[in-house]
Amino acid sequence: MSYYKEKIFKSPSIEELRSKLEAALKEEGFGILTEIDVQATMKKKLDKDYPPYLILGACNPVFADKVIQAEPHIGALLPCNVTIRGLEDGQFEVAIMDPISAMAAVQNPEIEPLAGEVKEKLERALNSI
Repeated sequence: MSYYKEKIFKSPSIEELRSKLEAALKEEGFGILTEIDVQATMKKKLDKDYPPYLILGACNPVFADKVIQAEPHIGALLPCNVTIRGLEDGQFEVAIMDPISAMAAVQNPEIEPLAGEVKEKLERALNSI
């Protein structure tokens, strides 16, 4: 079982792709809570050059509330990470985490169907870009 699903895009810029991604996630009830600019961080901390690479922490508050109620420690696995990564050929990869794989470690049957619903929403967002 893979812990992510990815799709490759031709886009003039990471910013344009990010805008489309955020709009697709919003349609599914997600907002972006956190952002890590891996490229900038690695340059600043290690003086290493990386291609564009963003990690976005996406959250759907309705589902977050449900899983936190069922499993209070689940915050260690939230939010749902979505990445945008520049590839060598000028294309970009968008990858979404698989909530079913992430939540499997918790072994709480109450959250299994919720993880499935979140996975469907994330996949719809990815496929709609």
